[in-house]
Amino acid sequence: MSTTPLWRDPTATPADRAEALLAEMSLEEKIAQLFGVWVGASAEGGDVAPYQHDMEEAVDLDELLPHGLGQLTRPFGTAPVDPALGALSLARTQRRIAAANRFGIPALAHEECLAGFAAWGATAYPVPLSWGATFDPALVREMAAAIGHDLRAVGVHQGLAPVLDVVRDARWGRVEETIGEDPYLVGTVATAYIQGLESAGVVATLKHFAGYSASRAGRNLAPVSMGPREFADVVLAPFEMAVRESGVRSVMHAYTDTDGIPSAADEQLLTGLLRDTWGFAGTVVADYFGIAFLQTLHGVAGSPGEAAGAALAAGVDVELPTVKTFGEPLRKAIADGIVPEHLVDRAARRVLAQKAELGLLDPDWDPAPAALAGIDPERARGTVDLDPAGNRDLARRVAEESVVLLANDGTLPLAPNPPTRVAVIGPLADVPTAVLGCYSFPVHVGSRTPDTPLGIELPTLREALAAEFPGSEIVTARGLDEVDAERGDGFAAAVELARDADVVIAALGDRAGLFGRGTSGEGCDAASLDLPGAQQELLDALLDTGTPVVLTLLAGRPYALGRATSETAAIVQTFFPGEEGTRALAGVLSGRVRPSGRLPVGVPRQAGAQPATYLAARLGHASEVSNLDPGPEFGFGHGLAYTTFSWSDLEVAEQVASTDGEFEVACTVRNTGSRPGTEIVQLYLHDPVASVVQPVQRLIGYVRLAELAPGEAVRVRARVPAELASFTGRAGRRIVEPGDLELRLGASSTRPLLTAHVTLTGAVREVDHERRLHARVTTEPVAVPDA
Repeated sequence: MSTTPLWRDPTATPADRAEALLAEMSLEEKIAQLFGVWVGASAEGGDVAPYQHDMEEAVDLDELLPHGLGQLTRPFGTAPVDPALGALSLARTQRRIAAANRFGIPALAHEECLAGFAAWGATAYPVPLSWGATFDPALVREMAAAIGHDLRAVGVHQGLAPVLDVVRDARWGRVEETIGEDPYLVGTVATAYIQGLESAGVVATLKHFAGYSASRAGRNLAPVSMGPREFADVVLAPFEMAVRESGVRSVMHAYTDTDGIPSAADEQLLTGLLRDTWGFAGTVVADYFGIAFLQTLHGVAGSPGEAAGAALAAGVDVELPTVKTFGEPLRKAIADGIVPEHLVDRAARRVLAQKAELGLLDPDWDPAPAALAGIDPERARGTVDLDPAGNRDLARRVAEESVVLLANDGTLPLAPNPPTRVAVIGPLADVPTAVLGCYSFPVHVGSRTPDTPLGIELPTLREALAAEFPGSEIVTARGLDEVDAERGDGFAAAVELARDADVVIAALGDRAGLFGRGTSGEGCDAASLDLPGAQQELLDALLDTGTPVVLTLLAGRPYALGRATSETAAIVQTFFPGEEGTRALAGVLSGRVRPSGRLPVGVPRQAGAQPATYLAARLGHASEVSNLDPGPEFGFGHGLAYTTFSWSDLEVAEQVASTDGEFEVACTVRNTGSRPGTEIVQLYLHDPVASVVQPVQRLIGYVRLAELAPGEAVRVRARVPAELASFTGRAGRRIVEPGDLELRLGASSTRPLLTAHVTLTGAVREVDHERRLHARVTTEPVAVPDA
């Protein structure tokens, strides 16, 4: 009589199932669960695997598979493939993997999903910097759930997103992948994204843990120089929130080393803090090739085997994207007594428990996607739609909420009396991919196969404006051949075109790319925050024509804009707003869409004033002892509407509270204009005297008041626990100190409108990872006064 083994029993706990399976496995079989294989990548795939990643070595699956396989790397995100055919191919591969090993264990498949599922034909959503601009976690959660649904529909289990890196230097190429420069905004929006992805049954992956965005001079993979207090209070804060609140099941280590310690070999970070203190119970995966980098880039390991041992000891469980150090080098290091086998057991236990959670160890496991059940493979092409109308509607809503109106002299909106002749001028005037970030499929992979159709509809800005203003004549000139080009033959003709127009729409910004092939994206770091190439020269020439210029930016980072900040008719900022981005931008220009985005990163006044952040302490702000003002032209949280708002009736229910108490503040926000509009109430904390230098202010809460009608008012009330004033003290522990505080209610970090003065009393209080992280913000309508 056969007995079903415990590890096959779906009613047993994942931990018990993993333990039972682990007891039956050989060392080779355990190790096999600890790495992925990137079957579709090779040296010819240089756009996604640069030279130092060494993709020359072929992987012999016939040799590997009898022992099992931990992960499959990017089965959809390496080459263009019809989604249905890709799903069927993945299912065949999974059957092959399960059939080849004696336990029938399939692999866990992962994909990128930084701005939507990075697959051919999948919806290209706005990049994370646009998520931050919405200040709308609920919408981001909804978007992430849709992304997760698409991933699971084709057999993918894990998404490598979101990025929780806090921007410290906007020259860094991956700013577009971040949510912003404030840890609270990053934490709340990223947590919502994770909740959405995990709700669809997909393992979300926090990245990059930790410090990656703070590299010296904004260079990719450069060392990080940062003290422990800044690291704890800025870099770690969003990760802590996500681990505590989101249900996340995976974390990816960062490439960088901080104060000489690489993240991939930092046991205090990956085990002591992440697991022992915060209670994380999932898997830690390597950023691609990051374990090998311990030898080749960091120099803290003398061989691949030593690198494998250091990563395992620190708490890394899975080597991605393909086997380098966790194969033969690890086996040899164990045989030589350099690496203890119990580290392999620990990592394999976590991997197997996660596979049990995902149903991959169940006796009725079937890799075939439900959407393709019963479909003849020969007729499957085109039967899976990864860009349905519902997705596009979500992409539109996120894009519309993310558009930031930086400045406006009253020229916008252009409707209901649109100009007769509109000149759309700039290198991004008629480029379909101008709305996409570097991890969107058409840019990340499709750029290597230019003859392959884009797979999704990407209207250019010219096309979107023509549809938005059907009664206007739309004329177009690039002015510059590329965003990073110098002045060429088309420059003068573009300026002449502008002279004869009623209004100029300047289409400037970035080209997303990888490793130097773009002006924004991974490995595309900037020497300064001047607009790339001769774009500033083109913009200045357009201003000199005397025709009103509306500057539109399709970019991956903020740029200094020179004269434009005072001489343009309006400035509209977008951050790679996705497939519906040009329609959203055109809608804001016409007035069909009411602008409601707010800056998740400040726009600099000077191109060279980096690194700069609104979270600077007093010494980081303008002063009489330096001739340089590092302050922004438009600060964090800034954004205009097509209406006006009044803020009034400040109420402070408690002006004095103990260090374990809370305050309550309230105010009324009223739409005083003639159009509906959205206001975002931002709550900042200012601590004038502390035992450790503090930022002048930092965001501790916000609420989006959507679409207030003219005259409509809302009462906003916030209960603020004292823990939100906590910081890492001199002894390295988080404390709340007694003293005076200011709670600033405002429309941006540079526009406080109401200030509550409150006082904390009592003894210094030490708090830990169980402290409260949020103010409780509520809203209620206010009756409109009688006329």
